[in-house]
Amino acid sequence: MGGIFGESAVAGRLGPVTSLPLRDQSVVQALGTALRERDFTAAGIADLLGEQAGAALTVGTWWPALRATERADEARRPLATLIRLFLLGGLEPEAHVRAAFAPIAPAILVEQGVLAAADGGFRAVLDIRPHGSDDHEYLVVSDQDALLSAATLAHDHVLGIGGASMSLAHAVVRTPAARALDLGTGCVIQALHLDSHAETVVATDTNPRALALARVTAELNGMSWDLRGGSLFEPVAGERFDLIVANPPFVVGAGGQDYIYRDSGIAGDGISRRLIEQVADHLAPGGVAQLLANWVVHDVDDWQARIGEWVRASGLDAWVVQRELADPISYISLWIADAGETPEAAAERGALWLDWFEREQIVGIGMGLVTLRKPDTDREPDVVIEEITAAGQEVTGFEVQAWWARRDFLRTTSDDDLLAASLSTSPVFLEAQSLPGSDGWQEISAAVTRPGGPGAVLPVDEVMTALLAGCRGEVPLSALIGLLADFHGVDADALAEVTLPVVREAITRGILFVAG
Repeated sequence: MGGIFGESAVAGRLGPVTSLPLRDQSVVQALGTALRERDFTAAGIADLLGEQAGAALTVGTWWPALRATERADEARRPLATLIRLFLLGGLEPEAHVRAAFAPIAPAILVEQGVLAAADGGFRAVLDIRPHGSDDHEYLVVSDQDALLSAATLAHDHVLGIGGASMSLAHAVVRTPAARALDLGTGCVIQALHLDSHAETVVATDTNPRALALARVTAELNGMSWDLRGGSLFEPVAGERFDLIVANPPFVVGAGGQDYIYRDSGIAGDGISRRLIEQVADHLAPGGVAQLLANWVVHDVDDWQARIGEWVRASGLDAWVVQRELADPISYISLWIADAGETPEAAAERGALWLDWFEREQIVGIGMGLVTLRKPDTDREPDVVIEEITAAGQEVTGFEVQAWWARRDFLRTTSDDDLLAASLSTSPVFLEAQSLPGSDGWQEISAAVTRPGGPGAVLPVDEVMTALLAGCRGEVPLSALIGLLADFHGVDADALAEVTLPVVREAITRGILFVAG
């Protein structure tokens, strides 16, 4: 990435390193008060925008929200101004800005890096927006993105809440933890959620601006985290955690660092590899690490080879889920679009980046979630590496917990114990595919699917379909297999031998479970 270019014209057009914002704690406190008094909350914004304009804004269509704010009455004009500044990237007149932030003078907000004077009015430098979970609402502070700021991003740009960060937040296990680490905290969305179930939260970043905004977000939300600067695990050397989450700058490139939020400065997929190699030293027994990662693929038919080597060498239990395998052009285009560069700069950057991919013989980039667990006993690690790309099958924290519980059960349960158990079938759909033939429709394949379960799809034949229908928690598995063997005229032991691996896979996927 940046290291591709050296002293090229592209590198010369990168934004500068910016000064640290909101250094005055009294201004932070006054800003929080002003935002709350204007009802700058998810509910307040939704009420002003209305259902349709609010829904459009969530998918990036901004003009209905602009129209709604223009129609705000006098009482809600301060809230409309805040929405236009922080969420729509608008240029607002001084009188409206004064009213929105009173008693804070606009000049103070400019000096503190919240606003910038422009064209007789003010624009927001920061992105401040409400973010809610099931039982909390927070204010999150980051930098305005390229679509709103109309400028090339600064080198130390702090990315706001995005799809990747939210997918990680949804996937994190939310059981109580004594110590949690948010490595590469960025806009601190992970730390905010960790605060609800971890006694101590340590958040690290290499970007001083990210740590400054993390402090502001913590103060606005009445929280206190241990914020530390440094790369990878250097800030927590010798320490262990019950839970580690990381949304690192995992973008695959030549090793430059044009933008801190995406570029690690480590060539290729080295940042993902180092995290996986080093995380075991910082997990308490039974501790879990969950990180987003990208990995190089040299053969699309063997995409799991590289990531598999890393996780198997870690000595940890691992569940790797590839959510997407991107071709080089799509991958490069995705990250270039984020930076807000001119078309000429983007074209130059993309061409040089693609040249590097070709030299490295990279045909694809795997993108996904890596969940690791430190065994609390001396045993062989349990490793599963798979691709789950279907919509509606995203990994959630609940599913991660259930996954490990099912894997632990299967590891400690013999075939004889499984045959003696009474199993039940979860709510599933049976879907069959058929082709027309001379004798009517001929079934060619069938599968059961547990809705919402990641990878919870099991191909079934006639015997397995009947077995799942019979698993109602009433009789042992061995009895059901015996009945099926009699019906089909086969040996019961032979049928059990071929059926048990499928039963184990069904339990792994949450399609079958032990009754009682």
